[in-house]
Amino acid sequence: MIKKVIAAFALMLSFQSASAQIDLLKDFPRGYEPEVIGKRMAYHFVGGKHLLHVGKWISYPETFTWNGALNFGDVTKDKELVKQLQNRFEPLFTTEKALLPIMNHVDVNMFGSLPLTLYRITGEKRYYDLGMPYADTQWEVPENASASQKEWAEKGYSWQSRLWIDDMYMITIVQTQAYLVTGDRKYVDRAAKEMVLYLDELQRPNGLFYHATDVPYYWGRGNGWMAAGMTELLRCLPKDSEYRPRILKGYHKMMKSLKEFQTEEGMWRQLLDQPDCWIETSGSAMFAYAFIEGIKNGWLDAEEYAPVARKAWMAMVAYVNENGDVRNVCTGTNKKNDKQYYYDRKRNVGDYHGQAPYLWCAVALTQLKK
Repeated sequence: MIKKVIAAFALMLSFQSASAQIDLLKDFPRGYEPEVIGKRMAYHFVGGKHLLHVGKWISYPETFTWNGALNFGDVTKDKELVKQLQNRFEPLFTTEKALLPIMNHVDVNMFGSLPLTLYRITGEKRYYDLGMPYADTQWEVPENASASQKEWAEKGYSWQSRLWIDDMYMITIVQTQAYLVTGDRKYVDRAAKEMVLYLDELQRPNGLFYHATDVPYYWGRGNGWMAAGMTELLRCLPKDSEYRPRILKGYHKMMKSLKEFQTEEGMWRQLLDQPDCWIETSGSAMFAYAFIEGIKNGWLDAEEYAPVARKAWMAMVAYVNENGDVRNVCTGTNKKNDKQYYYDRKRNVGDYHGQAPYLWCAVALTQLKK
């Protein structure tokens, strides 16, 4: 009987400790509240300019920032914000229709996640009709596909596969959104199968990821795409999925490593394992997002990881200026087997690569309070 009482008391203390740690992500000092930061950045995006991919189509950084602002408006029940974001999209049905991306590459197909997010929030079918082809064509092999693209498809992977870590958010986000609005498991299952391939090919023994199979550097934002991609999949993937254990294992391995590479300030570096490399905000925000969601969903131990996530958010806010622009954002970056190339990348202010994951964090933290 005494042993049972002691065990129950220990369990109660453990629960109270975990609850106290989660509270670290609910109570922030003035000026650091996720609702305040998120609102400033979301409305700032409404009035921003388009960022075009190769000067022609809505780009993936703009798409992800738009998604973040929409989700923030939805979570905070800010109908005016959602309406303004819808109004920004409206010309893409008419006068700006030429800016709709084509469907021939991993970096442009992900645009479909945006109209699918709008459909999920508003229920307007025209968004569904616009978004679904972007998800479907990632697995529909075009006639002019190369031999290697056809080979990927024959193995059950997207013909757009290329084994760059960036892909694991680009593919994942549109496929998971398609799953959420259709309930058809083929979308989330094929994204999960793809994720396992990338985990097996690119994750190193230390838990981090090379930019590509032929580029042995731990680029910050690239690893951020991987962290966020696994997070999105785990949020949506059914518990009985055959792929879930492998993805969860890769996620845990990465989170443990990222905890070790977090700087004293609370951020992460452009090259994660290089102590002389500069602090980079977009990757840092993606890691923070992965930690927050992991704690919120019970994939991570709150006692161990909530202090990591809080430290990251507190440090991140210092990089946001009065206009809502994030500084120290690595510019768009291709893979290159040259270490100095990553050191020399331009550091932008207000780049959508950075704005987007800050909004994701604001959404995730706001949800924790509800």
